[in-house]
Amino acid sequence: MPKNDHFPNGFQAFLLVVALFLCEVLAGALLGDMQGLLQLGMPELAALIVLLANGMIFVFVMHFKGLDYRDLFHPSPVSAKATLFLLVPPLLMLVPALILGMSVLQDLLVTVAPLSAWEEAMFNRMMPGGPSALVVLCVLAPVLEEMLFRGIILRSFLGQYARWQAILGSALLFGFAHLNLYQFVVGLLGGALLGWLYERTRSLIPCIALHAAYNTGVMLFAWAVEGQPQNTFQPTTPGSWFAALALACVSVFSLRRMLGGRRAAG
Repeated sequence: MPKNDHFPNGFQAFLLVVALFLCEVLAGALLGDMQGLLQLGMPELAALIVLLANGMIFVFVMHFKGLDYRDLFHPSPVSAKATLFLLVPPLLMLVPALILGMSVLQDLLVTVAPLSAWEEAMFNRMMPGGPSALVVLCVLAPVLEEMLFRGIILRSFLGQYARWQAILGSALLFGFAHLNLYQFVVGLLGGALLGWLYERTRSLIPCIALHAAYNTGVMLFAWAVEGQPQNTFQPTTPGSWFAALALACVSVFSLRRMLGGRRAAG
């Protein structure tokens, strides 16, 4: 068993998230001064900042807890191969419904609380413009965020708090880490789903797969909408909803049969 197995508790997890922000600011300042020397574009700079900041956090946390990365990614007694091939396919079937549902939710949030000019500019900058930005959003973010919020924080919470307190607590921190109302709500709901998935499987493999597929799908959805003249492409037609919900029903049925009564030890 890893040492300091109950680190972090709720307050310590909040401080870890704050420390990650501070590391990103520090990494941004260091690399920003070297941007011209290194001849980095903004997407490449963002990728290095994310890697450097998370690296600083994980060097400390992994040493303090005495964890190795193999145990962090898959402490489940079920084989990694079985988890990958049995769980990931039905999880991917859930993604279209998640994207459509979250897009409706975000539209409602924007209607209730319209974006400020600063927030609109921030979201525009977040849309990837090249391979490096694609790597940040679809590879680095899912892997690193799942390592921290499920592999470190939720894993510790499950040993200290009741099941749903642990899942919702980690989901709240996951939403908070996005630093805006719109992504907070999406992060809270997505974090609860990912937390349930981790609690049932004790593996980051399905969590990373779902997170990466969702981020990739959101990008493709946005590109499809923005890449067509207005009113010529509507990805939210009744047929799209029907297909997405049909896939989601198959996914939920499969996941419930595999995970409904299972709580992996860990």
